[in-house]
Amino acid sequence: MTRTSRRQTWRLLFLISPSLFWLIVFFFLPLILVFAISFGQRGTYGGVKWVLNLENYLRFFDPLYLRIFGRSVFIALATTVICLLVGYPLAYFIANRPPRWRNGLLLFLMIPFWTNFLVRTYAWLLLLRDAGLINLFWTGPLHNLLAQLALVVPLPIWGPLLNVTSTPLKLFATDGAIIIGLVYAWLPDMVLPCYAAIERLDYSLVEAAQDLYANRLKSFLRVILPLTMSGIVAGSVLVFIPSLGAYVTPDLLGGAKSIMIGNVIYSQFMSARDYPFGSAISFVLMAVMLVGTLIYFRMGKE
Repeated sequence: MTRTSRRQTWRLLFLISPSLFWLIVFFFLPLILVFAISFGQRGTYGGVKWVLNLENYLRFFDPLYLRIFGRSVFIALATTVICLLVGYPLAYFIANRPPRWRNGLLLFLMIPFWTNFLVRTYAWLLLLRDAGLINLFWTGPLHNLLAQLALVVPLPIWGPLLNVTSTPLKLFATDGAIIIGLVYAWLPDMVLPCYAAIERLDYSLVEAAQDLYANRLKSFLRVILPLTMSGIVAGSVLVFIPSLGAYVTPDLLGGAKSIMIGNVIYSQFMSARDYPFGSAISFVLMAVMLVGTLIYFRMGKE
C-alpha cells in the first residue's frame, strides 16, 4: 500500500468514525445485549437469569402469540396495499403536473406530518370513537336528512337506512381503526418513492408502446408499472416494516381486543417484566423485517 493510499484510508476512517461510533454504541451493542437476554430466563421478581435455553423462542409459537402475530402481519399488509392503491395514483398525478406545481403539491402532502405523531393519532381517536365527529354526523345531520327525505319521497328503503343511522358506527377499538391510523401515518412513505420513480420515467417508451397500438391500460401495465416497480417495492417496504412493529397507533385506536405484536413486546418489558421473552419476540420480528428487506433488494436487482 502506497503512502497516498494509506493516507486516503486514514482520512476515510476519520470521516466515518463519528457515524461508526454512533452505530456501535447505540445500535450494535444494545442489539447484542438484547440478543443475549433473549436466551435467558425471567427472574422471580423480574430481571434476567443467565441460563442458556431456547424456551423463549419456542414459547412464541404458542397459538395466542401466533394469532397476534398473524393479525399484525395482516394489518401491515392491508396498510401497505391501501397505501399503494392511494399513494401510487397520487404520486403519478403529482409527477405529471407542470414543474412549478410539483414542489407545492409535495409540500401540501407533507404539511400534516409536521405535527407530532402522537397528536395526529389522538386526532383520529376523536374522530373514530363512539361519540366522535364521524358518529355525531352519522346519527345527527345524516339521520335527520334521511328522515326528511323519507317524508318527501316515501320509499321502503328509508326504514332500514334510518335504523342503521340511528346507531353509532363501531369504528373505535377495531382492526379497521388501526389500519386507518397506519395508512394516515405512513402514506407519504409510499408516495415519495413512487413519485421519484415516476418522475425518472422515460415517457418516450410510453409513446413507443402507443405507436405499437397499445392502449392506455396496456401501456400502463407493460411499460409504466414495470419501470416504476423499484418505487413501488421501496414504498411497500417503508410502509410494511413500521406498520408491522407499530405500537402507538394500535394502543390508542385498537383498544384491548385489537393488539399487535408491538403491544405484546411493550407489555413484556413494562408490565410482565419478562425481558427474555420480550427480547425473543423482538428478534423474531426483526427476522421477518429482515426477510422483507432482502426481498426488496432482490427485486431491486431484477
